[in-house]
Amino acid sequence: MSFINLRVASGIATITFDRAEKFNSFVRPMALAFQSILDQVADDTSVRCVVITGNGKAFCAGQDLQEATDPEGPALSKIVSEHYNPIITRIRNMPKPVISAVNGVAAGAGANIALACDIVIATESASFIQAFSKIGLIPDSGGTYTLPRLIGFQRASALMMLGEKVSARDAQSMGMIYKSVSDELFLAEVDRVAAQLATMPTYGLALTKRALNETYQNNLESQLALEDKLQTLAGISDDYREGTTAFLEKRSPIFKGS
Repeated sequence: MSFINLRVASGIATITFDRAEKFNSFVRPMALAFQSILDQVADDTSVRCVVITGNGKAFCAGQDLQEATDPEGPALSKIVSEHYNPIITRIRNMPKPVISAVNGVAAGAGANIALACDIVIATESASFIQAFSKIGLIPDSGGTYTLPRLIGFQRASALMMLGEKVSARDAQSMGMIYKSVSDELFLAEVDRVAAQLATMPTYGLALTKRALNETYQNNLESQLALEDKLQTLAGISDDYREGTTAFLEKRSPIFKGS
């Protein structure tokens, strides 16, 4: 059983973690299935936006510790190198926008998978926990890279060492996530943002994502050179031609994502 569901409709691929009785915690079949589905939607030209969410009360509680401590199960090094590192790499290299729709608690690797996405929308009842320190581990799944860049070194250090729970509202105020939405309006807001992204110039968004991926390792000169290179690529796209033509003709553009 893969514990992952995929639904594709109207240009939006919705990936749902479906191990609700275990708060959507990861085991090896689930992690490998998630990687396979990420590859599938990356290659599917009909998909213009990806939404990742969870079934039940949790988004994802991270790693299933029963598997991690099972003498017959995968070692921690295998879990990190074969499960989580490939997942984070696939999300960041996805050539289309990825929304994390955090419907409940996001803990450990689950929190860092959410934060690796391009846009994080959380229900007000959701929370984020860097739970690793509570069992003597370090944050993985890109957490030590992503979180300090989102909220600063001091806050990231404190949250990782103390393992404090952060409410969705506080996560928004500190810049950890894009938006916290009331439970009643959560699904409608996720649908609205996903639908908007699915009609936008996907190729240009993919190039924007490439620029953002490299910004922290580049100096200003290198980043300016990268912007020049990527802007040139964007400028020869069909979407750019459609966007400029529609602007001059005073009509709404119809982007095809190429």
